[in-house]
Amino acid sequence: MAIKFQYNKTSLGELGKQLKMRQKALPTIKSKESALRSEVKRAKDSATSYREKLDRLVAEYDYMTALWGEFDCTLLRISDVELSTQKIAGVRIPLLKEVIFDEKPFDLFSSPAWYGDGLDLLKRIARLGMEFEVYNRQMELLDYARRKTTQKVNLYEKVQIPGYEDAIRKIKRFMEDEENLSKSAQKIVKTRQQQAAKEGN
Repeated sequence: MAIKFQYNKTSLGELGKQLKMRQKALPTIKSKESALRSEVKRAKDSATSYREKLDRLVAEYDYMTALWGEFDCTLLRISDVELSTQKIAGVRIPLLKEVIFDEKPFDLFSSPAWYGDGLDLLKRIARLGMEFEVYNRQMELLDYARRKTTQKVNLYEKVQIPGYEDAIRKIKRFMEDEENLSKSAQKIVKTRQQQAAKEGN
């Protein structure tokens, strides 16, 4: 990124402000990146854990496959999923509060004895599935924010801060050269004036 500047004190002051601002912000951005990195790992670990629990429950479900053919599918449905949000390192992430089921009553005497356990198993599978999806979404949002923050850290560290430092160095050198040239010109004029004064006497 080429930094635009002019060779004067105003530009030097403005570049100095920009440089200080970035140097002050860099540690904060780095700590945000570190926090996001650990939160991404935590969300990923949680998602993996829920996936494993879900796989174990589905294995239980598969174990009863022969029985599920006689199950009345209208007995249970998800009526609502309540989510809330939480801010982690400036990123809003979803949290699962509750999965609300709409459960129809069934006749305990005419229905198979395992229906109660089957309904419980289906609820657990649904809840775990939702938790897995929520943690997956958390991981995606946090990872996206982490990548953006890493880009900003790299932009500041590798492009902007060195660019501003280089521009400031160039302006200072230019201004020193201008000052030296001005002093040299003054000395030449003074020497000529002195010689003219000597020749005039």
